[in-house]
Amino acid sequence: MRKEDKATVINQLKTTIGEYSHFYLADIAGLNSEQTSSLRRQCFENDIKLLVVKNTLLKKALEQLDTDYSELYDSLSGSTSVMLCNTGNAPAKLIKSFSKDNEKPALKAAYVEESFYGADQLEALVAIKSKNELIAEVIGLLQSPAKNVISGLQASAGQKILGELETLSKR
Repeated sequence: MRKEDKATVINQLKTTIGEYSHFYLADIAGLNSEQTSSLRRQCFENDIKLLVVKNTLLKKALEQLDTDYSELYDSLSGSTSVMLCNTGNAPAKLIKSFSKDNEKPALKAAYVEESFYGADQLEALVAIKSKNELIAEVIGLLQSPAKNVISGLQASAGQKILGELETLSKR
């Protein structure tokens, strides 16, 4: 590969990685064409972009980004595929479900929710919640006391209290 081609690939990788908030490094070597096609189809269905990259080019692209990805450099050996997404746990769930029937893909490392994860932390990545899921939980918890008061007022005892409040307000 010529130097100009390498520079183009590095710039494309930088741009692509910058478009996504999470990415996983996985090993999919050894999958036959049918398994690879099935994996790519499942990635597409789950809004995951799957790229097979050269380790040196990926490392150079990561070095040129603002975030320090040096913790991932040890994982850049052998065959490496990058799974990019905006939902933090989607690739982990895909890797876990797909590897039940197949030996691969195998997680090498991940950058999720601004943290680094190793190959042994697949279960933690499956269980991780996205920022939107956490925000929804907090909003639900904040709304529950108000919902309890409203449902109490709508009950038969609540109607009595509401009637008494209306009487007091008219005096």
